[in-house]
Amino acid sequence: MTALLSVRDLSKHFRGLAAVSRVNFDVNSGEIFAIIGPNGAGKTTLFNMIAGAMPPNGGTITFAGEQIGGLRSDEIARRGIGRTFQVVKPFPALTVEDNVVIGALMRTNSLSDARTTASEILTKLDLIAKRDQIASSLTLPDRKRLEVARALATKPKLLLLDEVMAGLRPTETDRIVAILRDLNKTGLTILLIEHVMRAVTALASRILVLHHGAAIAQGTPEHVLRDPAVIESYLGAEAL
Repeated sequence: MTALLSVRDLSKHFRGLAAVSRVNFDVNSGEIFAIIGPNGAGKTTLFNMIAGAMPPNGGTITFAGEQIGGLRSDEIARRGIGRTFQVVKPFPALTVEDNVVIGALMRTNSLSDARTTASEILTKLDLIAKRDQIASSLTLPDRKRLEVARALATKPKLLLLDEVMAGLRPTETDRIVAILRDLNKTGLTILLIEHVMRAVTALASRILVLHHGAAIAQGTPEHVLRDPAVIESYLGAEAL
């Protein structure tokens, strides 16, 4: 398979702290790839570097054959990387539809075209019936799906999902898992950070495990989740 995203020796330091230390992985086109690990492992810092929210201190990030490390977030978004945030922050006073239209306007100057795109995406995310609802009034599950919809509106080739299932009940998690599977079937490549292991094992073909900023395991779910280092540092003895 062809690697859409390649990360090599990627590092980020905050004063004396190595938040991410010489991490390497590839995400293939059409793949769902998961990053797991305990809180403070460096997962979101890794996302921030890929998405352009902060520059790396070392290493390279290659997307679709182009070096993108150190580019601004808007430059990276235009190249085809969309992302969600761990703490969802829609435009609270705008409608659900208008939140998505704003993202769609990155790819078109036509408001009509942007509304058409928003309508298609809201249908996929089961939010079309709430298109006229004010975003601040949504439940947490709906806000999570709106966050995904806003990222999809930018028409990404690679979608970065930062804990979109955190805080959801199992039935709500299963609903998002089904949506993400359908999106992946259209050819969308997904890189996700997630603590909900039922979602990780249902979606990901490969997993990277971070601990104290370093990669401690990488491979298929069956291989990674049986790794003694992963069990000790993250999953706990109950996973045995």
